[in-house]
Amino acid sequence: MPVPKRKRSRQRRDKRFANKGLHIAQFCLCNNCDAPIPSHTACKECGYYKGRKVLSTKVERSVKRGAVQDVRQKRQTALEAQAQQGAAGQEA
Repeated sequence: MPVPKRKRSRQRRDKRFANKGLHIAQFCLCNNCDAPIPSHTACKECGYYKGRKVLSTKVERSVKRGAVQDVRQKRQTALEAQAQQGAAGQEA
């Protein structure tokens, strides 16, 4: 098994850990909604980055999901009504 030939000095050892310090995160304000965001990231509140819409927000997705569910529910009730009419027509 290999063994080091010489003792590693404290300076050499500590150089490895010199760059592990914590850095304070830089925050700025969103140009669109003035929410605090980390720099160089899209805003999670409004979905804008550098003046362009790049993300759909959580609220927009929930509104869209609700609209899709309404359409599906209307379609389902229409199919059920047609099935009842078809069943009533076959009985008569």
